Amino acid sequence: MSIKLAKRLSSKRNKLLKDHAKYDILINLGLQGFYPSQLEPASILDLSTWTLENQDPQEPKDLPQSFLQRLWLLCPDARCPSFKALSNFNGTSDCGGVSPCASVSHLDVVSAVFMCASTFLQQEMTARMMQCQFAVPLILPPMDAEEASNFLLWPLRGVVRQWRIKESVQDAVLASTFMPMITFVKLGSCSISKSEVLNHIIGGETFLHRGMQVGEPPRRLSNGLVEIGWYLPSGDPNGDTFPVPVILSNLRGDASKHEKCLFLLCQASSAVFVFCENPKEKEKQLLASCMDITNKLFLIDLSQTETIEDRIVGFLDQDLKEELGLPDGSVLSGNSLNAENLKLVLCDAIKHSLPDLSLTTLEAVAELAAEQGFHCDEETLCKKAMDKAEEVLKHLEMGPALFREKQLPLQGASWSRLAEIGKEESKKKQADPVLQKEKEDILASLNSYEMTQSMKVFTEAILSTDKAERTYFLCWMRVKLRLFQMQQQINLKDLLIKQKTNENSDIPEQTEFQKGANDVSINSFYTDSTFEDEEVEQRIDIYLELPNSEKKASSKHKSQTEKDGESVSQHLSSEKVSVATEEILDNNISLSGVLEENGNLGIHCNDETFSTEQEMNQNASIDCLEVTSSEPIQPISSFLGLEHFLREMGLIFELTHIHGRKVSRFPNVAADLLLNGIPLELMDGDASNVPMHWLGCVFAEVKRRLPRERFKTLTSLGVHHARNAEILSALFSVKFPCEFPRSTRGVYIVALRLSPELKNKLNCDCLMVIDVEGLCSISPDPDKNSQIHDNEMATVAAGLSDVLLQNIYSRAVSEFEASLTVAVNALLRTKEGGSMPFCKVLVRDEGIHTILEGTQLKRVMAILQKRETDNAVTHNAKTTGSLRYIKPWYNEPLSVDPHHSEALLTIKRTLFRALKKAAAQSQTTLPEFMIRLSSVWEAVKAESFSVSLQETDVAFAFSIFCTELSQWENERTEHMECWIKSATKRIACTKPDALDLYSQNDLLCQLKDEARKEVKVEINTHQAKVEDHLMGNQKLNGYIKMLKPIVMNSINELQERLTKATTQRLDRINENHCYYSQQNRMDIALENEQNSKLHSLLERSKSQKHLFEDKQLEAEFEDVWNNAMSTFDFRLSEKQDITKRVMIILKENLTRHGLQKHLNKIVGIGQNQTTFFRVDGQYFGYRNRIKHMFEDKNHPHRVKAQELALNIIEQYKQFVAEKASLLQHFSDSAITELLEIIDKALTETPLETRTVFEVDLKVFLCNAACNDFQKLHDRYDRDAELLMSINAKKSTLMAEFIYQFRKRDHSRRLAHRFLTEVITPTVMDYIYKPLGMHIVEEIQSTSPEYLSPQAFHKCLLEELIKENQFESFMDYLFSYDTFRQRRIQEKVATHLLESNVNARRLERLGEIIGKIAAAISQIAEGTIGVLSDTKPLLERVCLILEADGDVCVPREFLNGPLYSITTEWDPFIKCLMDFLGGLRLELAQDFSQNVESKQLLQCLPIQPSDLLFSQLKGCGARCPMCKTPCELKKNGHHVHESSIHRPRYLCPSTYLFPSGSLESTTPADVYPQYVAVACCKLNALHPEWNLPSEKTPSPYWRYVLVRVNEKFAKQHMQLPAEIPEEWKMITKEEALDSLRDDVLLDEQP
Repeated sequence: MSIKLAKRLSSKRNKLLKDHAKYDILINLGLQGFYPSQLEPASILDLSTWTLENQDPQEPKDLPQSFLQRLWLLCPDARCPSFKALSNFNGTSDCGGVSPCASVSHLDVVSAVFMCASTFLQQEMTARMMQCQFAVPLILPPMDAEEASNFLLWPLRGVVRQWRIKESVQDAVLASTFMPMITFVKLGSCSISKSEVLNHIIGGETFLHRGMQVGEPPRRLSNGLVEIGWYLPSGDPNGDTFPVPVILSNLRGDASKHEKCLFLLCQASSAVFVFCENPKEKEKQLLASCMDITNKLFLIDLSQTETIEDRIVGFLDQDLKEELGLPDGSVLSGNSLNAENLKLVLCDAIKHSLPDLSLTTLEAVAELAAEQGFHCDEETLCKKAMDKAEEVLKHLEMGPALFREKQLPLQGASWSRLAEIGKEESKKKQADPVLQKEKEDILASLNSYEMTQSMKVFTEAILSTDKAERTYFLCWMRVKLRLFQMQQQINLKDLLIKQKTNENSDIPEQTEFQKGANDVSINSFYTDSTFEDEEVEQRIDIYLELPNSEKKASSKHKSQTEKDGESVSQHLSSEKVSVATEEILDNNISLSGVLEENGNLGIHCNDETFSTEQEMNQNASIDCLEVTSSEPIQPISSFLGLEHFLREMGLIFELTHIHGRKVSRFPNVAADLLLNGIPLELMDGDASNVPMHWLGCVFAEVKRRLPRERFKTLTSLGVHHARNAEILSALFSVKFPCEFPRSTRGVYIVALRLSPELKNKLNCDCLMVIDVEGLCSISPDPDKNSQIHDNEMATVAAGLSDVLLQNIYSRAVSEFEASLTVAVNALLRTKEGGSMPFCKVLVRDEGIHTILEGTQLKRVMAILQKRETDNAVTHNAKTTGSLRYIKPWYNEPLSVDPHHSEALLTIKRTLFRALKKAAAQSQTTLPEFMIRLSSVWEAVKAESFSVSLQETDVAFAFSIFCTELSQWENERTEHMECWIKSATKRIACTKPDALDLYSQNDLLCQLKDEARKEVKVEINTHQAKVEDHLMGNQKLNGYIKMLKPIVMNSINELQERLTKATTQRLDRINENHCYYSQQNRMDIALENEQNSKLHSLLERSKSQKHLFEDKQLEAEFEDVWNNAMSTFDFRLSEKQDITKRVMIILKENLTRHGLQKHLNKIVGIGQNQTTFFRVDGQYFGYRNRIKHMFEDKNHPHRVKAQELALNIIEQYKQFVAEKASLLQHFSDSAITELLEIIDKALTETPLETRTVFEVDLKVFLCNAACNDFQKLHDRYDRDAELLMSINAKKSTLMAEFIYQFRKRDHSRRLAHRFLTEVITPTVMDYIYKPLGMHIVEEIQSTSPEYLSPQAFHKCLLEELIKENQFESFMDYLFSYDTFRQRRIQEKVATHLLESNVNARRLERLGEIIGKIAAAISQIAEGTIGVLSDTKPLLERVCLILEADGDVCVPREFLNGPLYSITTEWDPFIKCLMDFLGGLRLELAQDFSQNVESKQLLQCLPIQPSDLLFSQLKGCGARCPMCKTPCELKKNGHHVHESSIHRPRYLCPSTYLFPSGSLESTTPADVYPQYVAVACCKLNALHPEWNLPSEKTPSPYWRYVLVRVNEKFAKQHMQLPAEIPEEWKMITKEEALDSLRDDVLLDEQP
């Protein structure tokens, strides 16, 4: 026994551990306190409604909240929020140190929220998950294995979806519609994701799977979960996967571990697809069991390899098929296929099986689940509520119209007639006995009223103390009524299809339509019918809206409306309105996703692929199109909704004399419903009446529950198809009547309690949301003027509003006209009544009519509502923008628009900002709300407005006038902008030495006075234009009395706004100019001191070759800093926060006057406020307000209070001006003195006002004083700020100073070395290298004898005769080379003395310096910053110079280490260019001075004498006998030749006789040949020479021989030659002539 107990304990412990693993998920998510089913829909208010940001979760406990918030915003990523914020989470769990966020599966989060949600919250979640195309839970697994799974049918109740089959559109309630249900399960583990395959089939991310999120952890809570999704065809035969809608169910986890769910799905499903991969014997047995209860089973074989075990059991393919008895095609091979390819296989199998599949409903599945032991959520309480709802509606088969007449009689003619009588009595000043009698008769007839059976059951159910039962009952009422309306619409469609067929029976083209109509029977399993022609759809909507008796009138009205609309459109399409239209279009595009504070928002959205008719939502239906018909049909009055029953309940309390506890509890229940999100009807739009007694009791009950709550009212106003209810539901999760397009006409209200955080921000406790339904729809009663009822509803709604959201959606000209008329007239009446809400425009599309209406309304709102003063004058400023509502679906039915959620958040933020502004102006309690409602309703009944309820022309005329007025305001603004620019130039022209406080204050005061005068002139011009327009406009002429105060108030606000904005701009411009001018002066002084110091330090470093240390440089910078600071005089003051000091002084003042209860008002001091103090009704006592409730708004006590406030404000302005002129620091005495001025003024002029008037006035002026005195104090704080900013930069400037020195010093050293080693040699080489050649060329140009060897030789011979120097002859004869070299050198020296070589050198210097500078500049282009190695760039400089072809650069010096040190390029280039300029200047000075030839020749790398000698030396050959040089010019000749050979006597003996032969020869032997040519007739011996044949020498040598004979013989110790006498007769001239002749003969060709 103990063993059994031990086993039991062990089993229990294991079960607890297993359950604990699931429960850990709830703990990790922070949901343990809500399990089971403790989360209510009311909790969504704090989670979603009051959430203004879409924030990522920060910890695991934020995941459920993030899921719900994003789900309510219809975010596509609601199930998979961003985990970036969670990636840094340092927490750990029991999962082996794994991060908690990583241990929670997304599907576990969804499952956990569903487990903890009540059935009503599950219904809300399911509806939104369906909208997001998410799979929804059908069966929730239990937390405890011993418990039953939960089957969720209730969340699917009432969910309606729309699809298309071919051209037919069908609507159906999914829970009760017969469809094929296909289930997908898996056995064991599979390599492919089943949910991913399902997503491919549906065509979207419907089911979560492991591939959607990287690192998705394993599921621990959602195994055994059954999810369902729907495939709904779109009517595209080429794009649809299936031709009919299909339910797809998905069992999560291994099906073998959830056999109960598997068996249920097998029995309920039309087909079951089993994914398996290498299953075991147990799994085969399970498949065999499923075969017995499944209609059709398909096996998807995902096995990858054929294992030994598979061979043994014979499982694969054919073996399995035979073993289980599966029919052909039941085993689908999925191995080696990915999810997308497997989808094709499954789709083919499903399509092939569709005709044979059975149909089922989820209701039937729920019954089957209950039989098998599942826990179904529709329990006894739910069924009891359903029975009551069916009992209430059991007589509905008689038709809605007759049902309303029999069961809801109070909403009939009597109620409408009472409304008419009340209005007629209010319009008459005296009582009308006839009307009194009729009213008494009607009320007497109501005394006999007895509650009908339906209302008895309804009130009994709604008075139930069990709130869950009551909620079930209300939900069932909505579901049942919706189903009935759908059936009515189906019947009507069938009727019209039949009628259409009959009308066109003779037309052949209609056979296809008939065929399509007959095809409806094929899809008989749907609960709705089919219609295939758009005309039929149009007829349905118009027949639902028009009674038979009004068809002709409607047709006529429509025709006239179209004509009027055309004229209106033409009028609005003028140039100015077109500009406005372009303006709003641009605004919508440029402000994509961006919110403007004073306007609204434009969010771009592409609506081309989505139309309103196709919008997919819970209340999707077919929009109303204006067409006419001649067939009778039931009008809109046949529509029946839950609001009709609630209206009847209120009228029972209002009109009848039924007494008893039951009826007395009606207000209590209505207040409970109101606070729980069930709308309360403020105004019956059908009868156009307000049940004041009923509403007063309901709000009294609300006040009893919320005694101290402060309220603000937000109203959505729009035409009947603008879907106000849908937008308010998306924003605030409220449910207004929204059976589009046939909602009940009326004004409805819901009360929402704010979150604690928003209470503090908005300064109110509760938000009243008002919705106007059925506006501008066609009345079911032809005798009633629907236009008047529309104006009455709009006026009441606008008059109750603190913030008005104008919802615009105009699809036709007539709708544009009606919507604009109603809206503008309502705003005009509200303004005339003394109040004006903050207005925002919400656009639904970008149609031309919507844009025109939005543009016009924004202009009207800008004129009517109070505008805040702009901070600056802006060019062409727009007063308002447009909020843009983005529809959730852009590609029905697959995708959710990701911009929808951000658009909703943007709209919310804008509305809450407007509510905050409204709350700052006034506070509203419930009694005050009722007073306002009573006042507005009495004014509407009496039509005590200047604009009649039937008036239409004034709205268009005033809207166009507002457009003109807005453009004129823009002109004034543009003019002042231009004026400010000119004033800015005047301020900027102020001299730096005049920038002291006194002089600038005088200039500023002068400019401000000029600005006020300029604004006044512009306003006068503006006012004259306005008055002329009003007087000249015939449609507005009769309303001048009403419109002129409005327009004048707008003009005054414009003047105040422009004046304040201009003066503020002048203040800022002046302060900035003074500040930056002084800062600039200081920067300049520091820069000058710094540059001077750097220059001196660099010079010292250069001259002394001294390397400065950082400490030395820091000391030098201190000198720089002190010198610069000594030139400025700073007036320092401590920065103070004026606001805190003002709040303290004001608090003391209020406390001293006994006003402690208003101390909370001083919290807002120092923040932005309005520029005008307006006296409202809240400043007067309750009796005073009741007394003057029906008087004109300008009653004396309010006028006096406003005048007193204006006088005090004017005194304040003078007071501040005086303080500013004193140029003193702020002191507390200024605020004390200001408060004394206010107290004195209030004492001298006593008024019957509440103390809040004094408090608000003091707060208003102290707030203004904070801004004004803070500016005055900040003027003296600028010096301290300037000094602080400069001191903050001191360390940076010091580091910059040291850096600049190091940079410049290194750059200087590097540049100097580069110049010395590379540039200077290059320059000198460029100058001197070609100079030798230049000198040679100059000599040859001036002395032709130096052009050729022959000429040069002849010149030498001539000079020898002319000189007649024996020594010269000897040098010529015996040292010829030395002789001619000496002659060339003498010529070069002589030429240098005569020529201007310096000019040549200067010219070459300029050329080379220019080339170097150009090369450096070329490299410097595009090169900035710090270079780690300058060698590559410097080499590029050298290459550029060498590319010239005439420059030689010694690049080998660049290999030194100095060129590889990090260098600032710009300073280096600057130093290099400076050094280059210095080099040029230095060389130019040297070249300008005279220089000796010898010194100059030493500089030349090529000597000109050597170059000239090389050109004149000829070939160098000498005559072998007489040694005469060869005189031929050309080199390379083979035979040498000379014109003048020498005589033998003048030749050395060694030339003529070999060694030793002269001693044996006597003089007598040689004498005969002494005077003959030495080489005559020796050609045979010397063939390389062309020797002469004559022995007689030339006259030249004969003449020479005569002259040197004696000296030559004496010097050579030989006998003189015997010279013939005739030789002695030769003259010098003859010798020269012979020389000339011989040379000329040789030059002949």
